[in-house]
Amino acid sequence: MRHRDNVLESTHSADFAPMIRVYGANLSQVSVGLQWLRRFQNQRPYFVCVLGFTDTALIPGISAAGATPSDRQTTALADAEFLVNGPCPQPTYPLPPLTVGISPTFISRAVIQRQAIPLQVFNAGLLQSPPIPHVDLAGQSARCVSTGQALDPEVVKHLFQVGLDWGDRLTSPLHPSRLHNSYLIISECVVGGTTTALAVLTGLGHNAKGKVNSSHADCNHTQKWDVVSTGLSRFHATTRHPQAIVAAVGDPMQPVVAGMAIAASCSSGVLLAGGTQMLAVYALMQAWAERDQIAWNPDNVVVGTTRWVTDDPTGDTVGLARDLGAPLIASQLSFQPSRYPQLQIYEQGFVKEGVGAGGCAIAANLYQDWSQTQTLEAIESLVEQYQSTLI
Repeated sequence: MRHRDNVLESTHSADFAPMIRVYGANLSQVSVGLQWLRRFQNQRPYFVCVLGFTDTALIPGISAAGATPSDRQTTALADAEFLVNGPCPQPTYPLPPLTVGISPTFISRAVIQRQAIPLQVFNAGLLQSPPIPHVDLAGQSARCVSTGQALDPEVVKHLFQVGLDWGDRLTSPLHPSRLHNSYLIISECVVGGTTTALAVLTGLGHNAKGKVNSSHADCNHTQKWDVVSTGLSRFHATTRHPQAIVAAVGDPMQPVVAGMAIAASCSSGVLLAGGTQMLAVYALMQAWAERDQIAWNPDNVVVGTTRWVTDDPTGDTVGLARDLGAPLIASQLSFQPSRYPQLQIYEQGFVKEGVGAGGCAIAANLYQDWSQTQTLEAIESLVEQYQSTLI
């Protein structure tokens, strides 16, 4: 155990080092993360991906998850289609060209396919319907954070409730996933989502300015803060209920995942797969459960991401987790030895996370004890298959 900027960091767990690192503000918080890993080792998870869209993604330069605003309109659709179907010669939504690098959906797809992990996709609010089997939650895409009126309040209330319902359903002993003996990986795909995360965290009273990550190598903190501060200045609700904050400056994924994770935590493990976006969800869980007196089990919940996020010198995911009291774990997967430049670019700080990439890398180590070499081989094999479809 060592200290890093007032954060305890477990670097030598005999069970998991050097594959997974655990962070926490104190020994108790680190212990929650380590115990969670030990409890769910050798357990096959159930993977959920919640899709959403926010017009915030259309702001030029706000995100690198799509080279242009037009590309970013279909990023979630393309990532989800690839996640479910893998490489296809003529996909409905081709993977958009990124500014630099390759989509993190390759990481998730490789692990899910090779380890036969069950998968369910949810549409919380997109511009178009996904061209794959999915559950439509009857939500809506969000307006830009800067409006201060991102979502209709009744839509947020509905999405939180269906999240609770699905959290119960997925962890029921009657569910075919048998999740009561395992854990749920909840991931997201929302372009512009680190900006909505910053907005929601700030709206909840947390000091997140300059701390969130992004798909850029150097986080565009000033641009994000300008958008967020404009939106919050237009938020004049008389209540600071989490529902009102999400309605003002959030996105449709956030209430769904918060509700789903709260309910699921009562009977199974939950891995919130993502970086600062999932820390914003964790903060919503804390605030919503306290405000509405909803039972949940924090000891069953961890946030899981990649080392590209936790080691990002232009963000502070580790510090945010410390401030929230959220157990944080990170895969130590490296693309440095990769033969593909579009994977090696992750080591320069681009892309970092998305579509549950970090959570899947963690699951790969837990479920079938894959080494980093095995994980990288599965991902590179998928990249090779994909490239063959482009010829």
